[in-house]
Amino acid sequence: MNPVDEYIASQDPTVQEALHTVRNAIRSVLPEAEEKISWGMPTWRMKHNIIHFAAAKKHIGIYPGPEAVEHFKDLLDEKGLSYDKGTIRIPYTAEIPSDLIRQIAVWNLESGNHA
Repeated sequence: MNPVDEYIASQDPTVQEALHTVRNAIRSVLPEAEEKISWGMPTWRMKHNIIHFAAAKKHIGIYPGPEAVEHFKDLLDEKGLSYDKGTIRIPYTAEIPSDLIRQIAVWNLESGNHA
């Protein structure tokens, strides 16, 4: 079991499916990126950290960096997601916006934005 599998398995069973959904969205567009634990959370890296996520009590935190949050804030508003500098919060009660997560991961990779 790799460290990201271990991270997800260590979370509350009621949120593991949502964490897998986020992970699969990122992996689908960053297949060449190194998947590891950095700063205590799942991270994808190619020369620099591209994107991270982490389980919180009531939401999944997506950490693409402040430039990505600014770039995608209109779409985040459309989805009704909470965000601030460098952080996007997806409540466990919400549908996971996989398409948006994929767009953000690709944008970070292509723009050279560091998470």
